[in-house]
Amino acid sequence: MKKIILGLSILLLTAGMCFAQSSDLQVLTTVKYNKSESITVRELKKRCAVTEKQYGVKLSLEQRKAVLNSLVDEKLVAQAAAKAGISIPDSQVDQYFMEAMSQTLGAPVTEKQLEELLKAQNTTLDETLLQQTGMNYAEYKAFLKNQLVMRQYVLSQKQNEIQTQATPNDAEIRAAYEGNKASFVWSDMVKIFAVGVSKSPNPDSAKNKINELRNKYVDKKVTKDQLLSQARAEGAEFSAREFLIPKTEAGAAQIALSYETILGIYEQNVGTVFDVTEDDQMYVFLVLTDKYAAKLLSLSDIVSPDSTVTVYEYIRQMLTQQKLQAVISMAAQDIVKDLHKPEYVEEKKTGAALDKLLSWGE
Repeated sequence: MKKIILGLSILLLTAGMCFAQSSDLQVLTTVKYNKSESITVRELKKRCAVTEKQYGVKLSLEQRKAVLNSLVDEKLVAQAAAKAGISIPDSQVDQYFMEAMSQTLGAPVTEKQLEELLKAQNTTLDETLLQQTGMNYAEYKAFLKNQLVMRQYVLSQKQNEIQTQATPNDAEIRAAYEGNKASFVWSDMVKIFAVGVSKSPNPDSAKNKINELRNKYVDKKVTKDQLLSQARAEGAEFSAREFLIPKTEAGAAQIALSYETILGIYEQNVGTVFDVTEDDQMYVFLVLTDKYAAKLLSLSDIVSPDSTVTVYEYIRQMLTQQKLQAVISMAAQDIVKDLHKPEYVEEKKTGAALDKLLSWGE
């Protein structure tokens, strides 16, 4: 009798699993402006999970419907862009991604340097993006590429309106400065040149290499620029970067140093070459290449010591981007209204049937 009950339990469990899988494969909507493209429950679940990760909230049924509508709109615009012959090369997506990461880190980085930086923090790019966005690297790049394609299409369709509406005037720039003057400051900052050698696969060889590099630098047999150039070469045995970071705990964390270490570095003279240090993965030596005292910035000041952009120009760019984003968003809505027609969008599930499929986990 026990065997029969066990067999029935397994059968029921298997049936439940098949239902869950088939439910995920159910088509909610088909978009067919340029080709037939279905949105399944699985795709919607993935996008909802990403949205919940980014905003830290659990989506309601109505919010899940809104995400579904946004997916439909994205596919409509993406198909319209494809029909218009608009595409974005992978190299441009990579460049855009690395520029965004460089801006986040406060210094230009290559993909290799970013991987090394994350490795030093015992994480990977996949893990970091999953934690922050709910997507791994490949998924995020695919998402980013799609967004760039759609943006380019909207720009091509509404170019004249966007250009005229997205340019701030002098009065707006000065008003933005006055309203945010306290945020335009330099904190105490240090510029640090860092050279590192991985302990893998031979820690003793790595230690000899880092000491050799440090001695050459101290003896002026090699310059900072030469080391930076050599580190970028394929097959380089070491890494080299220069950081401009604030004298804060957050700034120290950017390069995996303690706040006390940054304070100690700031007290030294520019040009000081520090002793080789190590962690579990690398040997490193640091050089203090410059330091800057805190000050309130005027409109004519540059925004950071390693920039040529003035505060005025920075505000102009910032307002332009804000206006541009708003105008593009409105232009995209106009385009979607023209595309979102019954002949292009077929709703496979509506009413109670849709509600049931969208009520997962409840």
